[in-house]
Amino acid sequence: MTQTGISRGQAARERLITAAQELFWENGVAATTPRQVLARSGVGHGSLYHHFPTKRALAIAAIQRTSEQALARALAVLNQDRPARERLRAFLTRQRDALAGCRIGRLTADPDVMADAEMREPIRRYFTALVEALATVIAETGVPLTTATARATTVAAVVQGGYVLARAGGDAHALERATSGLMDLLEGD
Repeated sequence: MTQTGISRGQAARERLITAAQELFWENGVAATTPRQVLARSGVGHGSLYHHFPTKRALAIAAIQRTSEQALARALAVLNQDRPARERLRAFLTRQRDALAGCRIGRLTADPDVMADAEMREPIRRYFTALVEALATVIAETGVPLTTATARATTVAAVVQGGYVLARAGGDAHALERATSGLMDLLEGD
């Protein structure tokens, strides 16, 4: 055991997942090689195949972790103890690296991910949970749940679209303009 209470094997597994998460965000699953994951993680070749017998197995673990972390960050904002509109504004205006793109959204552009139901599943669960959490917050503003769900879907779509506009135009402020404009529309009720 290490000082943190996890075994070397567990630590190697964690480094592999973290390296894969970073590389998948930077390059996509299809373009990332096991050799790149090994180089980034500093883990030996044998450890990779001990923990993940295939690149697909590693990808599933990394996508699951990325999805869980992204949802936890969103819920940390959406579940705060303050008025619903403030939570929604905080979610829409939170710091994001627009030019790097969304860690989840970028996975949907990856052909390997979209062709594999098991790789897609954590992404589907993420967006489903995100829309449900957003709908709950929006419903607290007094709109019916069906309307809140439609608006929550719009919020998720605007954030993803804002990332696309920012990356396509090389304009980091495009995401901010999109989310700010949406908040103005939502507050117009």
